[in-house]
Amino acid sequence: MGKTRPLRKDLSEREKREKLKDLDRVLPDRPFPKKSKESKESVEELLTRSSALLQTSQAEKALPLALRALKWLEKEGNSLTSRVLPALSLLAEVHLELGDADQARSYFSQASQIDPDGLIPESQGGGVEKFLWLAQLSEEGGKDSVACFEKAIYILRNEISSASDSVSKAQKNRKLAAALCSVIEIYMTDLSWESDAESRCESLVTEAILVAPESPETLQTLANVRISQERIDEAAKALTDSLTLWKDLPSGDEGVPDFPTRISLARLLMEVEMENDAMEVLERLIEEDDTSVEAWYLGGWCAYLAAERSKASQKSAISGAGNTGVRESEYEASLMSSRDWLRNSIRLYEIQDYEDDRLRNHAMELVRDLDAQLGDANDEDEEDEAEAEVWESDSENEDQEMAGT
Repeated sequence: MGKTRPLRKDLSEREKREKLKDLDRVLPDRPFPKKSKESKESVEELLTRSSALLQTSQAEKALPLALRALKWLEKEGNSLTSRVLPALSLLAEVHLELGDADQARSYFSQASQIDPDGLIPESQGGGVEKFLWLAQLSEEGGKDSVACFEKAIYILRNEISSASDSVSKAQKNRKLAAALCSVIEIYMTDLSWESDAESRCESLVTEAILVAPESPETLQTLANVRISQERIDEAAKALTDSLTLWKDLPSGDEGVPDFPTRISLARLLMEVEMENDAMEVLERLIEEDDTSVEAWYLGGWCAYLAAERSKASQKSAISGAGNTGVRESEYEASLMSSRDWLRNSIRLYEIQDYEDDRLRNHAMELVRDLDAQLGDANDEDEEDEAEAEVWESDSENEDQEMAGT
């Protein structure tokens, strides 16, 4: 393209402005975006598109859009201002979806430096979420995780005290209860050696029950604390109350706890000898996801415990002839069911290259014991195949005799 001619000096100011607009249309794009409403809208559009892709499980496509939005904001000198919070939060969520915990933690950390007290509204990328995630993503765990959770708890308490909307307040109460329960879990595991661990757990679970008395997760945590205190009857009641809240709800209902929470519930139910309830939970989990190694393993173990407990009770309660055979048949059926569940867990373990060796070793130990009681399942399969071959041979002979006549 030829050299652009200079504007004539005798043009009016209005004509000069019109000429400049014409030049804008024909000159190449500028190397940097203008600091205008147009650039701001472009950033918002990028973030909106990225968020939509993330919500439809397209994190790989969402990532470059969110990165472009962040770079654009940084070029405009907003790297340390609240304007970058939506981009930082979104990028952290994208990396979580991609399984990159380190990068997600980095973005959440940057966001926490810009909004250290969580005072910026969630709609602008601020709020409590980053501290909840930092607690879960902490490399150190233990006290570092507790510190992040305590920051989140402080923010949530303030938000609840100033909330006017009852729906929003209830949601924040549940989130607060979940954070309190997470701290309890840390004090029951990583920090169980702390001298005040039990008193801290008691104080935290009391507050959690007060703010969210009808939360299944909160009631499960209460049961876990009571089990550790050997207050089994109270633990069983809490678990029954937790299960009652959602067991009649359809799968997918928001009132039904997530899969990992129900796995934990099954374990707790087994600890307090509520095997029937535990099996109901596990059977429903298998209906939802029949590839869960842990659900199949727990179902097998649960059936094994139920069978052994039934056998022990029979020995002390048998009275009168005729019942022994029926009970023995039920006992054997429970053992066979246990072995089926456990064999499925071991098969899936191998297929998925599962990493919990203790689970596999225990499952195999139980299967060996069951084989010793019931006979090797492979022998039974061979007998079934032999019977099938005999039946097929007899059928062929009958067909030949009929054809001969």
